[in-house]
Amino acid sequence: MAVTIKSQREINLMREAGKILAITHEALAKALKPGISTWEIDRLGEEIIRSYGCVPSFKNYQGYPASICISVNDEVVHGIPSKKRILKEGDIVSLDAGVIYKGYHSDAARTHGVGEISPEATQLIEVTKQCFFEGIKYAKSGNHLNDVSSAIQAYAESFGYGVVRDLVGHGIGNHLHEDPEVPNFARRKKGIRLQPGMTLAIEPMINAGKLDVRWLDDDWTVITKDGSLSAHYENTILITEEEPEILSQA
Repeated sequence: MAVTIKSQREINLMREAGKILAITHEALAKALKPGISTWEIDRLGEEIIRSYGCVPSFKNYQGYPASICISVNDEVVHGIPSKKRILKEGDIVSLDAGVIYKGYHSDAARTHGVGEISPEATQLIEVTKQCFFEGIKYAKSGNHLNDVSSAIQAYAESFGYGVVRDLVGHGIGNHLHEDPEVPNFARRKKGIRLQPGMTLAIEPMINAGKLDVRWLDDDWTVITKDGSLSAHYENTILITEEEPEILSQA
């Protein structure tokens, strides 16, 4: 699949998908509290998405059984919601969600603390979010994709954090995952040259410890190998003639 340049109509649909996704994320953030199950969060997320006439991007995608990926503490991504998984004070929770609006996707992730969290956890969440913003400083027409990736890696590693290599961001549009891959780490090749109309899901996945991860037996949940905390921050962006536009913020 080649990297697609979106038409104005497609961009408008993705912008609307992004607005609905942002609303969903805001509601889920408010719902997070000690004692709630990850299953309840997933149910709420799906209800909100469907209330806007949209479809959750992740539900049954390649067999994923839920609408919201909910990853707790050392879980990096793709945690499966469960009635048995009860959040407690001090946990950090990554919520990854997608919305399909009239055939077009938006994809975004946020990591939140549950109640009072440690200073170390707070810093990890803040640095992971800032990694995204450091990256998109270079998400401009004429720059190379590797400029974005290199900036994300450099910022994370300046704090001694591990940048996950086994998972990357992606292009997005009328498919959830499109070309190109968007690594959070530098590669030898410059990567594609960015052009107006490209839409990308940029998503730093940063570990407090080492970069190594492993998959659990459910074949979905990815955890840090060393048991360290992990955080995730993602938005869908549009490359323009000037600054990139974040499509998945309210």
